[in-house]
Amino acid sequence: MELELNNKVAIITGGAKGIGEAITRTFAAEGAVACIFGRSAIEADQLVQEMTALGQRAESYVCELTDEARLREAAAQVLSRHGRIDFLVNNAGVNDGVGLRAPVADFRASLERNIVHCFVLMQACLDALIASQGAIINIGTKCATTGQGGTSGYAAAKGAMNALTREWAVDLAPHGVRVNAVIPAEVMTPQYDRWISQRPDPAAEIARISASIPLGRRMTTAQEIANTVVFVASSRSSHTTGQILFVDGGYTHLDRAYTAPPLT
Repeated sequence: MELELNNKVAIITGGAKGIGEAITRTFAAEGAVACIFGRSAIEADQLVQEMTALGQRAESYVCELTDEARLREAAAQVLSRHGRIDFLVNNAGVNDGVGLRAPVADFRASLERNIVHCFVLMQACLDALIASQGAIINIGTKCATTGQGGTSGYAAAKGAMNALTREWAVDLAPHGVRVNAVIPAEVMTPQYDRWISQRPDPAAEIARISASIPLGRRMTTAQEIANTVVFVASSRSSHTTGQILFVDGGYTHLDRAYTAPPLT
């Protein structure tokens, strides 16, 4: 299916690794210009070089996402260079373990890391997105729906992201701009791998988690998340807005005990 993304411009926060990298690669493979926003200068530059060698277009804009001035400057640089911004993917975030007994300052900092920069970047890109009748895709987490324990800051931020997805969808519908969220659950990313490696028996933990995912008894891949993001951004999803889309093999909403016998 032709997604009609040639020469469209996409900003992807945290686009140099994990799910963000898969999203960057997929936009570029479909002919878009993928603009990576994040602090990982070396990783972003390596990714840009690799994609350039493939004849694809990607760019790196180094910025600390909690630096409002730099974030607005980077968005302005994209607009100045390309004359348009078509897609904004708010992907960057970190499950930072700021729990109930954390200092309030840590809770505030978690919100800065995980949701405030999304609001800032939306403002910075807003007029350009309206001009292009573009699309925003927010990358959330199952924690905002299920809870996880020990991560009040991250869960609060991602819960806000779900709410803002629908709030922004209402605000921007008159302008033809669509806003949706894509929600992963269990995806093997570098961050996830670091977490799982700290468990007493990582292999057993992966097997346990995989067994609890109804569809295929396996984790979702980063590419599967990216495929949904890019499709929802494209004009092939032209009447989809305000949706919270779970790409998780049924992990969040289906009965993970899964006691029904196989169909015959």
